[in-house]
Amino acid sequence: MSTNIIAIVGRPNVGKSTLFNRLIGQRKAIMDNESGVTRDRSYGHGDWTGKYFTVIDTGGYVHGSEDIFEGEINKQVELAINEADVILFMVDVDAGVTSLDEEFANVLRRTDKPIYIVANKADTNARAHQMGEFYALGVGDEIFPVSSQNGSGTGDLLDAVVKHFEDEGVEDPDAGIPKLAVLGRPNVGKSSFVNLLLGEERNIVTDLAGTTRDAIQSRYNAFGKEFIIVDTAGLRRKSKVNEDIEFYSVMRSVRALEDADVCIVILDATRGIEAQDVNIIALAEKNRKGIVILVNKWDLIEKDNHSTKEFEQEILERIAPIKYVPVIFTSVVTKQRIHKAVEKAMEVYDNKTQKIPTSKLNDLLLPDIERYPPPAIKGKFVKIKYVTQLPTHNPTFAFFCNLPQYIKDPYARYLENCLRKHFGLEGVPIKLIFRKK
Repeated sequence: MSTNIIAIVGRPNVGKSTLFNRLIGQRKAIMDNESGVTRDRSYGHGDWTGKYFTVIDTGGYVHGSEDIFEGEINKQVELAINEADVILFMVDVDAGVTSLDEEFANVLRRTDKPIYIVANKADTNARAHQMGEFYALGVGDEIFPVSSQNGSGTGDLLDAVVKHFEDEGVEDPDAGIPKLAVLGRPNVGKSSFVNLLLGEERNIVTDLAGTTRDAIQSRYNAFGKEFIIVDTAGLRRKSKVNEDIEFYSVMRSVRALEDADVCIVILDATRGIEAQDVNIIALAEKNRKGIVILVNKWDLIEKDNHSTKEFEQEILERIAPIKYVPVIFTSVVTKQRIHKAVEKAMEVYDNKTQKIPTSKLNDLLLPDIERYPPPAIKGKFVKIKYVTQLPTHNPTFAFFCNLPQYIKDPYARYLENCLRKHFGLEGVPIKLIFRKK
C-alpha cells in the first residue's frame, strides 16, 4: 500500500486538478473552467527533496446543489480524506471565503490529520495579502498562497508537506505491475465491473453515459497476483463527441489503452457488437495489446443452447482477421463469470510476457515447416533454417531463411497458426520477422 499520500480537497473550481497536475509533473487530470469536471478520485505520483509521494485529486465538495453526482462526489472526497496522510484544503483568493468553504471546513474538523490551506490564484503580492481572511475558517496548520497555474508558492507548500513523511516513499509504486485497462462505449458497465472486482464504490456509477471522465487507476489482488485496473471514460465516435471535456476524457481513455498491458473490452449484450466496439478492438490490436472481450448484461438476453456460440461467432466475424481473442459472457448485476474474466485477462498477460526457449520453438515448428514448406516463387525455394523469439516487449519471432523477401502473407499466417497451436498465445497479437541467414 502507498505511503506519503496527499489529498487535494475543496469546493468546485478552485484549481485542484491544476495543482494535482503541477505536483505530479504531468497533465493527467482534466482541467476546465466548468465546475464539477472531476468526479472520481484520481491518483498520481510525484517527488520533492528526495521524498516520493502519491497525490489524490478529488471532485469539488458541494451541498444542496442540483448536481445529480453531488452525493457520490462527496463520498469520494471523504474516502480520499480517510486515505491521506496530509490534506491540502484548496480555496480561491479571488472569491474569498464562501459558505461552501465554511461548510467543508466543518467536514475537515472531524479529522486529526495535518491540514494546510492552499490559497490559490495568489499570483501577485496584492492577491497573496488577501489570504488572511481564510484564518476565519478555523482549520489548518498554516496558509500557503500559491498559483497552481504557474507554480509559484508550491515549493514552500511542499517543503511543509514532506516534513510529515517519515520514509522516503517509493518513486513509482506502480512500476512493474501489470496494467489492465477496462474499455468500451459509454454505459456498458465498465465502472460497475471495476467496483464489483474491488468490492468498493471506487468509481461513480449512474445510468448516464459519460459519468466517468478521467482514467481511474486502482490496485487489485487476485489469484496470487497484483494488478492495476484502470477504469476509463466511454469511447464514442469523434462525430458524437461535442464538448471539450468529453474530448479530453476520450484522449485519457486512449492513453490508458496505450499504457496498458491487457485491454478488457466490454460490449453490451443487448446491443450486440457495434462499429465503435470494432474500432476499440482494432486500436488495441494496432497498439499490440493483449485483448479480452467481455459481453456484459448477458442476464438480459433470452438464450438457448446455441446463443453463446452464435454471439461469439458474430463477434469474431466482425473483428476479422483478429481471431485469437477470448470472449467471455458476463453479468455485473448477477456477478456471473466476473472473476473468470479477470482470470482470463491474467492468462493473456502471462501469454504476452512468456519467453519460449529457442530449442523448444525449433523442435515444434521445424517439423511443421518441413511438412508444408514455403511455396517456391520464380523457381526459387525458400528454406527456413531456424526460429527464435526476440527480446521485445510483445511476442516477436524471427525466422531465419535464405530468401526472406519471398515469404508472403498467406504463409506467414500459416506460421502464426502453428505458433498459436503449439504455445497457446490466446488474446495476444504476435509479430513475425523474416531475416536472411
